[in-house]
Amino acid sequence: MREVIDGVFELSLGFVNVHLVVTDDGVVLVDTGLPRRSKQIEKALLGIRKSIGEVRSILLTHHHFDHTGNVADLRTRSGARVFAHAADAPVISGATRPETTRPLVKLVSRFMAAEPTKIDQVISVDGSEPLPGFTALHTPGHTRGHVSYLLDRADGLLFAGDAAAGRKGGVSSAPRAAAVDLAELDRSVAKLASYDFEHAVFGHGRAVSGGAVEKFRGYAATLS
Repeated sequence: MREVIDGVFELSLGFVNVHLVVTDDGVVLVDTGLPRRSKQIEKALLGIRKSIGEVRSILLTHHHFDHTGNVADLRTRSGARVFAHAADAPVISGATRPETTRPLVKLVSRFMAAEPTKIDQVISVDGSEPLPGFTALHTPGHTRGHVSYLLDRADGLLFAGDAAAGRKGGVSSAPRAAAVDLAELDRSVAKLASYDFEHAVFGHGRAVSGGAVEKFRGYAATLS
């Protein structure tokens, strides 16, 4: 685990990242990683002198199992409120099955799935503020209800989720084989590039510290 900016930590759980944000009101988790990794998240919390009980909120970027794998367990153990977009919430709660036409996603979903859980607050308004200091940006394409979050700290930090990925200090494509709509995903990248932020973290790949929006704009230009 490493500290990206003051109070924001990146925890790598295999090929996917979980982010821990220390706020005045407790800890916010952005995504929860692959299933059966709660103990690793708890250990990371202890490493920054926090506990599961101090997790107050869980912001989900989208419904894929590698991002929602521990949300049910963590919600039960911490009492945290879970936030997700209205378009993905029924999948996370188990009310509907994931939408996908991608063979790879169908194959993996047969062998690994996240335990369903209740969504405490549905995000339905683009640009809304689910928590103080966080802005929710609807960035569909990877899933219909994918959300990226902007944190108002250290000149802006973007939680890109799987709208993009970090690679060699820059910004590149998230796993396109898992996306439901590639054209929409590319529009979402262009949307993110229109904002101002100094840092960016991703569901997959290393964080970009400093000059992140310029690297986003460079990547977006390759998609047009």
